[in-house]
Amino acid sequence: MLDIQDLSVRYGHFTALQQVNLTVQAGEIVVLLGANGAGKSTLFRTLSGLQRPSSGRATWNGTPLTGGRPEFNVARGVAQCPEGRLLFPELSVEKNLRLGAYVHRHDAAGTARELERVYELFPAMVEKRHAPAGSLSGGQQQMVAIGRSLMARPQLLLLDEPSLGLAPLVVEQVFEAVQRVNAAGVSVLLAEQNAFAALGIAHRGYVLEGGRVTLQGSQRDLMTDDRVRSAYLGV
Repeated sequence: MLDIQDLSVRYGHFTALQQVNLTVQAGEIVVLLGANGAGKSTLFRTLSGLQRPSSGRATWNGTPLTGGRPEFNVARGVAQCPEGRLLFPELSVEKNLRLGAYVHRHDAAGTARELERVYELFPAMVEKRHAPAGSLSGGQQQMVAIGRSLMARPQLLLLDEPSLGLAPLVVEQVFEAVQRVNAAGVSVLLAEQNAFAALGIAHRGYVLEGGRVTLQGSQRDLMTDDRVRSAYLGV
C-alpha cells in the first residue's frame, strides 16, 4: 500500500533523509525507530505532502504522495497524528475532533458516525467532549489527537511519537488503542523512541539513523537484535 523508494529530503545544504526505502502493507503496524534528529518527522512531513523530497518517490496504492498538496493526501486516505499533538487548546474536544473531518465536511452523516466511533474507542472523551482540549491531561490530549486523525477516515495512519511525555500506564492505554485501530482495518506507520512499547505491537520495523535506514526486520528479529537491544531497549 505504501511504497517508498530512494527518498531523499534536503533542507538547504543539510540532508535530512538519504535514499530511504520502506513499505507498509495492508493491515500492518510498522514501527520506525530512531533517536531525535534521525529523520522520522521529516519522513512523515514528506508523506503528508508538507515537505517536498529532493529525489525519490513515495506512493500510496500507486498514487504519488509527494506533490506538495496535503489535502489531496488526506483525501486519498493518509492521515498524520503529529508529534506534540498540536491541538487547538481553547477549542472543545469535540470541535478539535470535527476539524479532523474537514476533508469530509459535506458528509455530515458520515462525520457523525466517525465521531461516535472515536468516542467508542476513547470512552473517557465522552464526558470531556465540551471541555477545552487544553484542560485535559497529556494522555487524554494524545487520545484526542489520535481521534482527530481518525476523523479523516484514513487507511494509513502516521503516528509520530504518540508516547512522548506520557506515563507508562497511559502509554499502554494509547498503544492498546492503536492496536484496536489497526484491527479495524487501518494500517499504521508508527515513529517511536519507546522501542519496547512500539515493538510490542508492531509486525515489522525499521531503524532510522542519520536519515538512513540502517536496519529492518520482523518484530522478533528487531527485539532480539543486539544493536537494537543496546541502543533502544537498554539491554
